[in-house]
Amino acid sequence: MTAITDHLGEIRTRITRASARAGRSAEAVSLLAVSKGHALATIEDAWAAGVTAFGENYLREAIAKISAGHRDMQWHFIGQIQSNKTRDIAANFAWAQTVTSARIAERLSSQRPHYGSELQVCIQVQPAAASGDGPVLRAGCPRADVAALAALIATLPRLRLRGLMLIPHADLGTEELRIEFRQTRQLFDELTASGHVLDTLSMGMSDDFELAIEEGSTMVRIGTALFGPRPITVDKRADEQT
Repeated sequence: MTAITDHLGEIRTRITRASARAGRSAEAVSLLAVSKGHALATIEDAWAAGVTAFGENYLREAIAKISAGHRDMQWHFIGQIQSNKTRDIAANFAWAQTVTSARIAERLSSQRPHYGSELQVCIQVQPAAASGDGPVLRAGCPRADVAALAALIATLPRLRLRGLMLIPHADLGTEELRIEFRQTRQLFDELTASGHVLDTLSMGMSDDFELAIEEGSTMVRIGTALFGPRPITVDKRADEQT
């Protein structure tokens, strides 16, 4: 038994308890292991423990892992998508969770290989402004534009819209986070009511995933709580030039 096995058991227990508090089934919540910065051997330990889906932020690092990893591992791109990355993302990943614009969606659609399955996508929603003198807004599609982007994605070949993804500001308190998660769930429900068939609300990370589950998350993105601190330093500037 490895430390990852222990951590995974603890995370699943916390998912079960948070789901119960919300009157939900724990089976309705999936785990995405955020593996950026971790070596393939560590990822393989998580795979052996029963984790099947892995999230990566940096393209160069991710492609090396995808090429060497188990063929049945499911890979999600969860970093910022720039135009110069869309071809490699479309060719190598099962999911792209951070689609924020029509241009990115159209490029992913046109560059997705025809021999494979559809690329599963989420729209990354721009969080509300941080309170006080908080940082500039994180990346994301403005909430007022999400419905139009969803309608466009629904028409594009080789893409399947699965839902929404949120990365809230790090400086929010518990109640502010709860409101942020709840508003994103409401937006998800509005899209569903308008006719979109959605099943994924990707919200919650190591420090706040229980709160996100209580507010409706169906996928939590867990890195540190599963793997521990990241031992690998990634050159972000080099990755952005990929």
